[in-house]
Amino acid sequence: MMTVAPYCPNLVAATPEQICGAVPFRQLCLMPSLCRDCLTRFDTPSRRGQRCAACGSPRLLSHPELFDLTIAHMDCDAFYASVEKRDNPALADKPVIIGGGKRGVVSTACYVARIRGVRSAMPMFQALKLCPDAVVIRPRMEVYAEVSRAIRTMMEELTPDVEPLSLDEAFMDLSGTTKLHGAPPAVMLARLIKRMRDELGISGSIGLSHNKFLAKVASDLDKPRGFSVIGKAETADFLHDKPVRLIWGIGPAAQASLDRAGIRSFADLLRWDQRDLHARFGTMGERLYHLARGNDRRRVTAHAPIKSISNETTFNEDTADEDILDGHLWRMSEKVSDRAKAKGLAGRVIVLKLKRANHSLLTRRHALREPSQMADTIYRTARELFDHRGDTGPYRLLGVGLSELCPENQAGLSGDLLDSGAERRSTAERATDEIRRRFGKDAIRKGRALR
Repeated sequence: MMTVAPYCPNLVAATPEQICGAVPFRQLCLMPSLCRDCLTRFDTPSRRGQRCAACGSPRLLSHPELFDLTIAHMDCDAFYASVEKRDNPALADKPVIIGGGKRGVVSTACYVARIRGVRSAMPMFQALKLCPDAVVIRPRMEVYAEVSRAIRTMMEELTPDVEPLSLDEAFMDLSGTTKLHGAPPAVMLARLIKRMRDELGISGSIGLSHNKFLAKVASDLDKPRGFSVIGKAETADFLHDKPVRLIWGIGPAAQASLDRAGIRSFADLLRWDQRDLHARFGTMGERLYHLARGNDRRRVTAHAPIKSISNETTFNEDTADEDILDGHLWRMSEKVSDRAKAKGLAGRVIVLKLKRANHSLLTRRHALREPSQMADTIYRTARELFDHRGDTGPYRLLGVGLSELCPENQAGLSGDLLDSGAERRSTAERATDEIRRRFGKDAIRKGRALR
């Protein structure tokens, strides 16, 4: 394990020219600085072009509040694509797109492909028009999850307060860890990124600030391999002219609503009274009022509850074939059930999602009498929703979800009591689960899964 260098005030001394006044006095102002390569800490004149006095690296991080801020957001750089390039060095300089074939959508793309205009969630055919020489790779979720677990372990060595948002990003609260590690949070975060690169071959970007909102904003400012800081003293000036789309969760619909109200920047938001924002936008208005002032009281929560479990697939060709769709319904219901059982959860609401050939969405949901985690219940409910969907297709995407989750001990054990066969099917499913647990997930399969 690397040893963090001690803090060395005034490691960079003033030159005779500075002392004689040949250099403006403002350049003599020293501020806390950190070398992101060798982790040396020192005070340095606040001027551009400065290099680390210990190793000569230009990757210096300087900020007046650098060693005082404790809330961080870490975001891996093009995570899935980075793993693929790590495992296949021949891809290093090539545009790489991770996605589900020509009929699917882009899960992520490397920065070479992003320069060409490729973006996450873009239809694959559109991405390939922009970047026809791209190497398209189907996701290897098991591999990505393994790398994610290794990164998570590294983060938890820094602080127990780690709140994952996905496989490749998380919030961290490092309050009170300076004494434990003998170094302030900024140093430990730089060490984390260095470890990720050296031990896992994965790069990431850090945002460091005084709350979650600004930490996440900061992590996007200098990707890839960035480390950006937004301090308390500069918050108002930093946000003033920024577009409101900077706020996480402001999608096209919310942006259109804000546009109609003449709100495009944080400066526009500041002109609104809190009551007027609430009257116009409801709870979102309350949130906007506080975020416009850089205020965010949300805590970093290590065990944030899972809100839903879902599975979906995009077909190679649009289809309205009910046998094919029914087979997918069962397989997805089984996967959702397996995930719920693995997490000890059940859900009260079953969701069916269909995407038509023109990309428009059709969503149906049904609330159960009591929560369930059983594949049989999920499938039968999803199938009933499908049968009453009021649309003939064809479809390019099908999905099944389970929401309004609760602990599995609150679930009904035998399914619908009005269904005389429910208990028998539930017993059979539990037996099937045990066989698969002992002999592998493919040891026993239903005939409909082969469609």
